[in-house]
Amino acid sequence: MQLGFIGLGVMGRPMALNLLKNGHQMSIYARRAESAAPLVAAGAQRCDSPAAVAANADVIFTMVTASSDLEKIALGENGIIHRARAGAVLVDMETIDPAVARSVAAQLAQKDVEMLDAPVSGGPAGAEHATLSIMVGGKAEIFSRVRPLFECLGKTIVHMGNHGAGQTTKACNQLALLVAAQGAAEALTLARRSGIDPAKAREVLLSGVAASCVLELFGKRMVERDFAAGIEARLYHKDLDIVLGLAHELGQALPAGALVMQHINALIGRRQGGSDLSALITVIEGLGPQ
Repeated sequence: MQLGFIGLGVMGRPMALNLLKNGHQMSIYARRAESAAPLVAAGAQRCDSPAAVAANADVIFTMVTASSDLEKIALGENGIIHRARAGAVLVDMETIDPAVARSVAAQLAQKDVEMLDAPVSGGPAGAEHATLSIMVGGKAEIFSRVRPLFECLGKTIVHMGNHGAGQTTKACNQLALLVAAQGAAEALTLARRSGIDPAKAREVLLSGVAASCVLELFGKRMVERDFAAGIEARLYHKDLDIVLGLAHELGQALPAGALVMQHINALIGRRQGGSDLSALITVIEGLGPQ
């Protein structure tokens, strides 16, 4: 199948490579030559605009950063909408506002272009090993058509409903993840303040009902003080902004989510927005005796 891929960062690059490994032809767009280089070396064709990618593809994947990035790539000057083939499918896999996903889908539909919002969970390791969880919004028949491609990228692939449902599910995922990270940071800080080895405390917690993927992954980094970015903490600020905006629209209070947002704001204010989310523990530690 002729594919396109736009957004070749820490997540997009291994995802695009996995699609290539499964025998698909691919056109790509990246602003930086170094981002595109591994894909070009693997056989992809580099294009000079999102529109040029769309002209060569039956299915176009995007893995960019923000809602505004998708709007520009899909609808802006030299955007996908201008040269996409009738019946083509845009699959946006970044985390964006569900309302933006619905709006872009509606505008593409006027040009006979389909869309799925299909954000992912699993981080860089999941992207590399094709073990991502993929939550998809859009028409059921389009989901069925694209599912074989999703199977090149992930293990858990669920159609959540119509346009925007994938992004709404991802908002729920990020809320649960971030609140769990807050809990891990608080528990490990309390252990250390009490004279308990936080590494041993984490080991015990992982053996009981407090266990979680968040405690396993981010808790390990907290214990080891390894704050080198997997995914930069500032990006979770963007995700929580979406979560809290969605909650505000629904009139639903999210007290734990609001608290985590304050602490991520503090992390960014301390110029640690480029650190891993595990650096959240330094904010919690700062709330105690120095």
